[in-house]
Amino acid sequence: MISQPPIFVGIDIGTSGCRGCAIDIKGQIIAETHVKLTAPCIDPFLWWDALKEVLTQLRDKLPITALSIDGTSSTVLLADKKGTPLGPALMYNDARATEESETIYQIAPKNSGAHGASSSLAKLLWLLKNTKQKKVAHALHQADWLTGRLTGQFDLSDENNCLKMGYDPLERHWPTWILALGFDMSLLPRVQAPGTPISTIRAEMAKQLGLSPETVIVSGTTDSIAGFLATGAKQVGDAVTSLGSTLALKIVSLAPIFSAEYGIYSHRLWDKWLAGGASNSGSAVLLKYFTLDALEAMTPHLHPEKNTHLDYYPLITVGERFPIADPKLEPRLEPRPLNDVIFFQGLLESMAGIEVYGYQRLQSLGAPYPKSVYTVGGGAKNAAWTQIRQNRLGCLMQQARHIEAAYGSALLAKRGFLT
Repeated sequence: MISQPPIFVGIDIGTSGCRGCAIDIKGQIIAETHVKLTAPCIDPFLWWDALKEVLTQLRDKLPITALSIDGTSSTVLLADKKGTPLGPALMYNDARATEESETIYQIAPKNSGAHGASSSLAKLLWLLKNTKQKKVAHALHQADWLTGRLTGQFDLSDENNCLKMGYDPLERHWPTWILALGFDMSLLPRVQAPGTPISTIRAEMAKQLGLSPETVIVSGTTDSIAGFLATGAKQVGDAVTSLGSTLALKIVSLAPIFSAEYGIYSHRLWDKWLAGGASNSGSAVLLKYFTLDALEAMTPHLHPEKNTHLDYYPLITVGERFPIADPKLEPRLEPRPLNDVIFFQGLLESMAGIEVYGYQRLQSLGAPYPKSVYTVGGGAKNAAWTQIRQNRLGCLMQQARHIEAAYGSALLAKRGFLT
């Protein structure tokens, strides 16, 4: 009997849908599928329904050897001993836990990832305050709960998801300062590195989903880390710039970088670190002045080889966090030329300047300067902007291997199976 070649599946649960990606041993994509969710989707069972549909669609095309799940960072829910949710989840961008974040601020080290009203830990405190605690057995992230449904183990998470719940990635344990918050720390999960094999799928779940009982379930990560892995960046000095509504930078470093002042923190990635920060500048500024159609029409008329010498700091509102930490920093968008194309190019050049400054800021704190930069987000499609950025950055601009987080999670499934 000829054995089937292994197929590795990555699942990305996002804000608007569930995406699945299947790859072979060489990392080539075999199949992809997507199921929509109505945002904001706070019902965990709707995530589960979407996951089941994605797995069914992939299963019908090929046998699944191993799978891993990523989810939105800081999406949190409480569950009982059997893993049954005790209410809706608080989504990644929910910022209601302001009082709880103030409590954490008084206790947690300044460089902890647990600061802020949208952190996992702040949400956990809010949920505990507003849930019948006698039934609470597990504090879970989105990916943790879905993985638990497959394995029956609801007490496991990964180092990336747990960073914003207060986990110490340097010492690789839950810090004792959390005790001062007054809840039972047994609610917190055991923590593994992403890409760690957990177990084979539960027999009853394998039967329900039509999967092999030998399917290996591998620990996942956050959507942003999975997206980073998808690009192919992995060596020290490899960086990924996300040109979305904001400008986010990440770089592989041998040493962790933390700076509360600049909103910089580091995720542990096995024997390396992923350090980064995010500016309030980004494509949202472009859309304040131009429609998408107008931007597309102007792009062929850009001249990356000719500097406009316009010195802008493009922001939507007052305040910047990285690479300049100044809540009172004013947007600088004048003078505006009469020619819209020149204004457009000036904005792109200025955002490229912020990108350079961001990587220089990370370098000043101990990270390497980029050897190569991969680009994701809508701006990655603009070749003229890429050239402007390369002129400023002075390093190799690499095309991302893939831009979907589900592909990064498929790589984790492969890693877990092979180890």
